[in-house]
Amino acid sequence: MSSTVDYYELLEVSRDVSGEELKKSYRRLAVKYHPDKNPGDKAAEEKFKQIGHAYEVLSDADKRAAYDRYGHAAFQGGAGRGAGGAGGFHDPMDVFRDMFRGSGFEEFFGGGGPQRGNDLRYDLEITLEEAAAGVEKEIKYRRAAKCDACEGTGAEPGSKRQTCPTCRGAGQVVASRGFFSVRQTCPHCHGQGTLIERPCKKCHGAGRIEETTKLKVRVPPGVETGQKLRSGNGGEAGAPGAPTGDLYIFIHVHEHDVFQRDGDNLHCTIPIKFTLASLGGTLDVPTLTGKAQLKIPPGTASGTLLRLRGRGMPSLRGGEPGDQYVHVEIEVPKKLTAEQRHKLEEFGKACGDADKPVSEGFFEKAKRFFEM
Repeated sequence: MSSTVDYYELLEVSRDVSGEELKKSYRRLAVKYHPDKNPGDKAAEEKFKQIGHAYEVLSDADKRAAYDRYGHAAFQGGAGRGAGGAGGFHDPMDVFRDMFRGSGFEEFFGGGGPQRGNDLRYDLEITLEEAAAGVEKEIKYRRAAKCDACEGTGAEPGSKRQTCPTCRGAGQVVASRGFFSVRQTCPHCHGQGTLIERPCKKCHGAGRIEETTKLKVRVPPGVETGQKLRSGNGGEAGAPGAPTGDLYIFIHVHEHDVFQRDGDNLHCTIPIKFTLASLGGTLDVPTLTGKAQLKIPPGTASGTLLRLRGRGMPSLRGGEPGDQYVHVEIEVPKKLTAEQRHKLEEFGKACGDADKPVSEGFFEKAKRFFEM
């Protein structure tokens, strides 16, 4: 992503935006540029990735603070690798390490010792039905994993590790800077204190190899677009002796043909016949768990909002499920038979529609316009 693109501009928000407004803007843009809505549009696909990355930064308080202070420089350097939907995260402290590199002060910023493996990102797309019920998915992604030949040591099996002659096994050396003497990571053994006698033939001494990893991910019921799951040690392997990074799975819920989601609530629009709206009755309506009966009161007007309690999305926090709201639209017949037209005209005469084609309430409000 270009470092010239401002994250706030990408998400179309001001720099003092609240967390809730940030989320709303992200959801709107994620839907607008989602690959499903823009098949084959590479520009939309790139924009979708950009707003996802921008939201990942600005929705995290620490990352947002670092970005507000240092801009894109807070996330440069140390990028993780990954393919098949996975991408690297960046350490905001790298900007400080770069500033002091070679001065001996790297140690104050976590520069000593073997480096932990990079965290990775994977974007997982699921349906609204899967988000409601919860689902288990198997994902595949590329990462630098621990070499199975040397078990991550970087040494050929059977070979020995020798004490580093530079630091004599300490992993650190003392450097003088004027009046100061500071300890810093040994440049020869990179903080391990030992050197490989014979490097592993498979990984050439790196202790890591590129591989495709399969992982089963359990997505809990109630997740929303933008939320993320963490798989500990699912990221890249670290340097020999260092811990493995984590994998973060970002959720993207597809748009639904019938339902629109608002938090834990669902909305849908259902057209009904004029006779049902006038006389009332019951109607079978779709829900995410099957059909349900909805009572239509007599005299229901177009635009009426009816509720099915508890038929929305489950609460991710374990509370009561949301509701399903049905927006009623009155369907007006476009073609009438002669008999239908005759009976409808008789009905209109019985109701006095010819003399009063609009309701009295509206006529009273707009009477002055008719008198002009």
